[in-house]
Amino acid sequence: MDPLLNYTDKVVLITGAASGFGKLLAKEFADRGAKLVLGDINEAGLDEVVMGLQQSDKPAAGQRCDVSKEADIKGLVDLAKSTYGRLDIAINNAGVAQEFTPIAQTSEELLDLQLNINTKSVLFGMKHQIPLMQEQGEGVILNVSSMAGLGGSPKIGAYSAAKHAVVGLTKTAAVECGRKNIRINAVCPFFTLTPMVTDSELTQHAPVEDVTNFLSQGSPMKRLGEPEEIVNVMLLLCSPGNTYMTGQTIAIDGGVSAF
Repeated sequence: MDPLLNYTDKVVLITGAASGFGKLLAKEFADRGAKLVLGDINEAGLDEVVMGLQQSDKPAAGQRCDVSKEADIKGLVDLAKSTYGRLDIAINNAGVAQEFTPIAQTSEELLDLQLNINTKSVLFGMKHQIPLMQEQGEGVILNVSSMAGLGGSPKIGAYSAAKHAVVGLTKTAAVECGRKNIRINAVCPFFTLTPMVTDSELTQHAPVEDVTNFLSQGSPMKRLGEPEEIVNVMLLLCSPGNTYMTGQTIAIDGGVSAF
């Protein structure tokens, strides 16, 4: 196995692990020797992922985790410690999209939902992940933001605000933890073919192919990202050989940010 992608015996925590990036990440890390700690609010989907790994003799533990609740987030970190005795890598991946809504029509309820899930999950995730990693003397945290966290995003302002906060939290925590040998970065994907897009509000009004073709026009590559393309970058960012990169927000966007 390439040493850059060798995660043998590394304990990896992933939120939002029942589908999308999280589910694929669990498989890819497990195939590279990692021990998994998985959380999701979707208990049935989470159980399916955990059982699938266990049936393949891959170490995996799972627990229901509502990332809008600090107690649930702490509980997932506690599960890592009680099950494996440590936490090497944490990926704060869980998130939720929003319906297209102009700023002038954005409700307090919509903003609260976005901040509670997309921002609190990262802040409180790091709050409880960092002390355990500090005890160990090392660790890696990867937060999932969005291209909406790097620029203006018409009609998804609440989502954009929450994802901009993820970028700010990532950079702040990276500076705070630099001397503690804890690397903290974020990825900012463009629209990707995960359930967040294929099962979104848009597909309720038009065929999925029409929706993806429309969204693709915003990318110089004229296509959406494949989940594997995003996950491959995430694996590289968490690599045991990638030891001097921290505080970065990496756009995985088919060239959108080049405009």
